[in-house]
Amino acid sequence: MHDVDRVGGKNASLGEMISHLSGAGVRVPGGFATTAQAFRDFLEQSGLNARIQAELKALDVDNVQALMETGKKIRRWVVETPFLPELEKAITQAYLKLKGNSNDEFAVAVRSSATAEDMPDASFAGQQETFLNVRGMANVMLAVKEVFASLFNDRAIAYRVHKGYEHAGVALSAGIQRMARSDIGASGVMFTLDTESGFDDVVFITSSYGLGETVVQGAVNPDEFYVHKPTLKLNKPAVLRRNLGAKAIKMVYTGQTEHGKTVKLVDVSNAERRTFSLTDAEVEELARQALIIEKHYQRPMDIEWAKDGSDGNLYIVQARPETVKSRDDSRVIERYMLKSKGRVVTEGRAIGQRIGKGPARVITDISQIARVQVGDVLVTDMTDPDWEPVMKKAAAIVTNRGGRTCHAAIIARELGIPAVVGCGDATDHIKEGDNVTVSCAEGDTGFVYQGLHEFDIHRAEVSDMPKLKFKIMMNVGDPDKAFSFSRLPHHGVGLARLEFIINRMIGVHPKALIHFDSLHDAALKENISARIAGYKSPTDFFVEKLAEGISSIAAAFYPERVIVRMSDFKSNEYANLIGGKLYEPHEENPMIGFRGASRYISADFRECFALECKAFKKVRDEMGLTNVEVMIPFVRTLDEAKKVTDLLAEHGLKRGENGLKVIMMCELPSNALMADEFLQYFDGFSIGSNDMTQLTLGLDRDSGIIAHLFDERDPAVKKLLAMAISACKRNNKYIGICGQGPSDHPDLAQWLMEQGIDSVSLNPDSVLETWLFLAGKK
Repeated sequence: MHDVDRVGGKNASLGEMISHLSGAGVRVPGGFATTAQAFRDFLEQSGLNARIQAELKALDVDNVQALMETGKKIRRWVVETPFLPELEKAITQAYLKLKGNSNDEFAVAVRSSATAEDMPDASFAGQQETFLNVRGMANVMLAVKEVFASLFNDRAIAYRVHKGYEHAGVALSAGIQRMARSDIGASGVMFTLDTESGFDDVVFITSSYGLGETVVQGAVNPDEFYVHKPTLKLNKPAVLRRNLGAKAIKMVYTGQTEHGKTVKLVDVSNAERRTFSLTDAEVEELARQALIIEKHYQRPMDIEWAKDGSDGNLYIVQARPETVKSRDDSRVIERYMLKSKGRVVTEGRAIGQRIGKGPARVITDISQIARVQVGDVLVTDMTDPDWEPVMKKAAAIVTNRGGRTCHAAIIARELGIPAVVGCGDATDHIKEGDNVTVSCAEGDTGFVYQGLHEFDIHRAEVSDMPKLKFKIMMNVGDPDKAFSFSRLPHHGVGLARLEFIINRMIGVHPKALIHFDSLHDAALKENISARIAGYKSPTDFFVEKLAEGISSIAAAFYPERVIVRMSDFKSNEYANLIGGKLYEPHEENPMIGFRGASRYISADFRECFALECKAFKKVRDEMGLTNVEVMIPFVRTLDEAKKVTDLLAEHGLKRGENGLKVIMMCELPSNALMADEFLQYFDGFSIGSNDMTQLTLGLDRDSGIIAHLFDERDPAVKKLLAMAISACKRNNKYIGICGQGPSDHPDLAQWLMEQGIDSVSLNPDSVLETWLFLAGKK
């Protein structure tokens, strides 16, 4: 990278990878670059540079209209200025050498590379122009000229002022690179960390059909993939998550050679839209190349890639340092929490893990951006990098199109502004002047709520937490939030709820998937078909989605233990899933009805339970995430305990094999009273204080009339808890608690610590406060 001053960060990086990483497995299309000195010499002729600097010195970049007019004027000057003869000759010779014996179909990409670009303290992504499928010497020359002019794009001018860069101190290099035929393949962006949480044990990849500009510009909602680095390094299946994007359009070649008319947007067929644009093998190959690049540069990277549809190879076309999350202070946790919510107006992909609110400013064209005032919520179809000067004014940004690696998302993160991208219908449902609240603090999905809602901001430093006599674990239900929660101090996950994963990521009753072909309701089948798009079969969808949810949580907290409870829906909750009413009985009191172990071992549900077991086996045995442990809820009798553990073993989940531990929820009085006997079938207990309290005191906590009697600290409840703890200690088995009680009542957590419990699993929002309370620090 010693050539950054000569050819800019982007081109220096490409040269570095070709020179040093090609032998290690990183494929970069060949090319050449003009130098920064050539650019300076070009500007100095005829006094052009002096005229430009005079215009910029007089410019107030916060005056959007003046910025647009000045930028346009300077760009025209640059384009109208002829190249120096020696530069034109050098470009011609290098181009002919690159082309070699190729025919007239030979095409290149012409991209910008600023000398101050893509440094660790700045991101110039998307500020300058890129031209794709450029053919012929004359068109290459014109493209290079327009790349030079793009140093004076509106956003580039404003960005340099806001970052304190001198305009004259930044020069431009044009990179001319052989095209990878992604127009008939796919392309996208990948980061060597999670762009929202900063979790650095994953590679995050976005992908869509056609040329990569649609992903980068935010014109499409791409497919998304997460790959777990430690698992990949062990050569095990490492794809943690797959999100199918809409991929409505793609950019392809036009067949024309005239400058500016070489590419076009076309619709993607429904069949392709319902299929992932990359296979798991291709996702993992990209991730391997990303790890090689990250290791070489010794920092998190932002990488653009292309799949050549003619040779099937995956190429790296750009690589730059990631400049937002990698600079966050990992010792400080910041969490935004809404105090109230209104009607959801629209939703999309959440960017920034923050909340913003204000009047909506609906912008349909760049000519209107001067209307955006400080504190407005900017609502538009998609943003352009030139919008940055007004984006910095916004309280939040909402777009119809775009994914989490598009320029709008990158700029929003850099500016610290929440953004919800890829909503599809934001400009239809949000009206000019509407008061809205934009929440990106609820996981991967961002919500736009009607009205202005108050929110809290919690900041805490998490370094050097005091030691305790037991372990603090976490209750984590939502895989979307697992990467963020893993930044909190912890000793693993004491409760991950499978029903949360089913509800959020699957949404369909397992029987409706198992018996999909025999469903008679056409509308129901179409609804399910849309959900399972991209997966081999309805049951494969169920197993894979469960495995994705489980593995995401397991990877986030690896190598700490992650105790995952098998599904504990009640019959009325199962009935609320798509197709559920076809299969579920009506019960007067589902809380103590057909649930837990009774459901698993019943002939009516066994085939569904088998799918859950298959997902666990994939995560543990195929992916190698053996920190996952199985937990069985609501085991009423010793006979049920034996039958359910035998059934687990039949499905390949046998205690002790591959280090598997099977934990039982201790949530019935019978479990505590017969603790020694139940422990013959399990490797320990996790106390469910909610159900234990209800069933001990004989009350329904959902009944407002007697809700005041619900207290996990009642002497009768504590007596049963003490019995369970002492039994586990006698039998040298694990004992923890995952109920709500310790999260609500730190004094109960204190009592449990005194009883000798091994761990207390808390809701994430109470971890820090309870930890410090127990250490006597609060």
